[in-house]
Amino acid sequence: MHPEDVMKFYVAKLALHDFDVLLPVIAEDAVFWFSDGNHVGIEAARRAFDKAWQAVENEVYSLEDLRWLAIGDSAASCIYNFHWKGMAAGEPVWGGGRGTTVLRRDAEGWKIVHEHLSPANAFKTGPA
Repeated sequence: MHPEDVMKFYVAKLALHDFDVLLPVIAEDAVFWFSDGNHVGIEAARRAFDKAWQAVENEVYSLEDLRWLAIGDSAASCIYNFHWKGMAAGEPVWGGGRGTTVLRRDAEGWKIVHEHLSPANAFKTGPA
């Protein structure tokens, strides 16, 4: 898989809300920086993803304006805008911001080694 394919796979599989489905494209030592803190390693990432999926029902996550900053033989990085929406406590919620993803090629192929999501707006409620 090429880094571009990894990102397409990742975003498509996020919709399943099943962390095990993401394992083929996430490195064991991955570091995720989210608005709720830093999550280092695959098990910390699993807990962070599961917590988010429990908080927002029927979440839809999307990327736009994805731009590759570098794609080399062993590392690649991209930036993008992200958007999410869903339901929490029976109310529509939504948000978004900017993201950066760094991928590293290992013996098994390309894997996400770092993701940094920064909210561009505060947590919102009501129609998106």
